[in-house]
Amino acid sequence: MSYLEVGVSEIPIELLLEADPSEETIASYLEGAWYFAAKRDEKVIGACIAKPINTGTAEIFNIAIYPQFQQQGVGSGLLRFALNELKTKNMQRVELSTGTFGYQLTYYQRHGFRVDRVVKNHFLDNYPEPIFENGIQHQDALRLYVAF
Repeated sequence: MSYLEVGVSEIPIELLLEADPSEETIASYLEGAWYFAAKRDEKVIGACIAKPINTGTAEIFNIAIYPQFQQQGVGSGLLRFALNELKTKNMQRVELSTGTFGYQLTYYQRHGFRVDRVVKNHFLDNYPEPIFENGIQHQDALRLYVAF
């Protein structure tokens, strides 16, 4: 397994769609972003997209692992790599949005992220189709952060 910074052309859109169901939303955060990848046998199996949102702060907009490689530590390794790379880019804080419930929330908390605030109606206002997990519709988002 290798983790590295890559160009946007190396990140398959179908991989990013694993974490964000809207191609329009994905397109909105690609410009000016950093692209981190997990590769196995030279094939990208995971990706993390982050970009600066103000001085010293970056946001992770997407982190996705192909389903057949999930639950094997690939995502955790990729997130640790991305956070380390963001530190080297002089970021002191990293933020992201996630649902108010589900495995993603505990995943980020295991990596040191803390809740900053609730964004009411985030999923209702920003996605044309409802997003469900475990039979529950995502409505609000949590803004999480980790500081170095």
